Amino acid sequence: MTVKKNIVIAGGGTGGHIYPGIAIARALQKLDPSIEVHFVGTARGLESKIVPREGFPLHLIESGQLNVKSPIQKLKTLLKIPVGLWQSIRLLGQLKPLYVIGVGGYASGPFVLAASIIGFNTAVWEPNAMPGMANRILSRFVDKCFVVFDEAKKHLKGDSIIQTGMPVRAEIEAAVHDSSDNQKFHLLAFGGSQGSRIINNCLSDAVMSGGDWVKDLSVVHQLGSADLQRVTDKYKNAPCEVQPFEFIYDMAKYYQWADIIVCRGGASSIAEAAAFGIIPIIVPLPAADDHQQKNAESLVEKNAGRMILQKDLTPERLISEVQSLRADKALRDQMVRNIKNFYIPQSATVIAKEILQ
Repeated sequence: MTVKKNIVIAGGGTGGHIYPGIAIARALQKLDPSIEVHFVGTARGLESKIVPREGFPLHLIESGQLNVKSPIQKLKTLLKIPVGLWQSIRLLGQLKPLYVIGVGGYASGPFVLAASIIGFNTAVWEPNAMPGMANRILSRFVDKCFVVFDEAKKHLKGDSIIQTGMPVRAEIEAAVHDSSDNQKFHLLAFGGSQGSRIINNCLSDAVMSGGDWVKDLSVVHQLGSADLQRVTDKYKNAPCEVQPFEFIYDMAKYYQWADIIVCRGGASSIAEAAAFGIIPIIVPLPAADDHQQKNAESLVEKNAGRMILQKDLTPERLISEVQSLRADKALRDQMVRNIKNFYIPQSATVIAKEILQ
């Protein structure tokens, strides 16, 4: 009788957790086709839509967010923890995995903790410069911690902390940055899969204000569904070339095209910018632990990107940042070299090899 080689990837919630997990899963199966990868998540996360579509089995447990200000929400999460732990123990008994890796998100905490206590091989992957609460706690229990940012190491307590970089999508890994139109300056803007209203409003106001800054400027703007019609209508009669999209499926194409990007400070966005050598102007999403701001600060300190706090974001400030970069080719070239240092190729394969050891 053949013994199944099960590996479990726990976590999700957002694409920033799910897609790196899928990259790791594919790397594991490429190294050993006999491995079966299972995902564990919650019903409220995007994993319930993305993981089955990617062809992996998904198991759901109860969990929630502890790092919140609302006492009611915190109490609801505390009540879910015993249920989630019991579900995790039952699932571990069924799957008997060779390894469990947590990639962040609601399900990662209880499942990885249960696996570690029982005695399974465990690891966590931390994408941010400031690790989340769950991974800071779990780092004391797991066998290995994989990190993207060097700054994360000082916040984790594990014996084996390995900087591996960000596992990026295969099409990003394979693509090469080659902006073909040198006659125009290319600006790519996006605020995550749902879009960012504050970025949408600020950039569209800046473009429609006209002036010297839009001369030979070409903009590709991912808006999200909520703002698509409103901002697309606003861009009619724009003083420069603007392509608005609800969602960009072929991100590799537009990363190749872009000279700079305006984006949030998620680790995936930063890793993909680094892979292509594109300078980001980052508008961090405010959060309880300011993890996106910490990510952005890590780039700013190394002259690899610019940051505008959300409270400081105005059309005038955005135009100023774009113009200062556009006017100084030598500065841009140096910043491109600097941000490329944040990219570690084949990160998913590096993590997969560590797991399979």
